[in-house]
Formats: sequence, C-alpha cells, structure tokens
Amino acid sequence: QVQLVESGGGLVQPGGSLTLSCAASGLIFSIYTMGWYRQAPGKQRELVATITRTGSENYADSVKGRFIISRDNAKNTAYLQMNSLKTEDTAVYYCSADRSLYNTRWDYWGQGTQVTVSS
Repeated sequence: QVQLVESGGGLVQPGGSLTLSCAASGLIFSIYTMGWYRQAPGKQRELVATITRTGSENYADSVKGRFIISRDNAKNTAYLQMNSLKTEDTAVYYCSADRSLYNTRWDYWGQGTQVTVSS
C-alpha cells in the first residue's frame, strides 16, 4: 500500500530553519506531483508548495522566498526547506502525492508532522 511518512518537524525559534522530509513507498514516485500542505489550529488546510514530476514549483504567497520544495526521485523523497520561519508558520505539515490521468485521480496523504515556531 502507499505510504507517505513525514519527518523533520519540531520546535524552532522565529527566524530559524527546518527541513521536512517525506519518504514515499508503494507508488511510482517519479510520476506524482508532490505537495506540502499545512493546517494551523482552527484553520483549514492550505497549500504550501508543490513540485511536479518535471520539477516545476509552485508556492503559496505567504512562503515565497522563504521555503523551497524539492524532490529526489532516486530516494523517493520530497523535501521542504523552511527558512526565516515566523510564528504564523506554526502548523501540522502534511505531505501529499497527487496524479491525474484522464478521469482518474490518485491522491495520497501522510500523517503530518508538527512545526512550532516560538521563542
């Protein structure tokens, strides 16, 4: 079965950095668009960044210039490098794998990893 396992979350001070990892198994990783989403307490889940199978990146305006999404197809792993972290970046971060072909969509999610930005 498909598994996405996030790691790398934790507590960091404002202005600090963290790198999240998403290890995927049970799917052909290279053909999926990988994404990072986050959900803060009391808020809806929101897009953070995505990277397509060809390496095209897309970012939420709130993280542009601070976060970098990447992927290593040889390791079946996606990453989210987070720099200049702000308290408002505090959330549970989720990894996703998404693929659409004609009328069929495959969509998988990890269990999430907590990121807390606080002094």
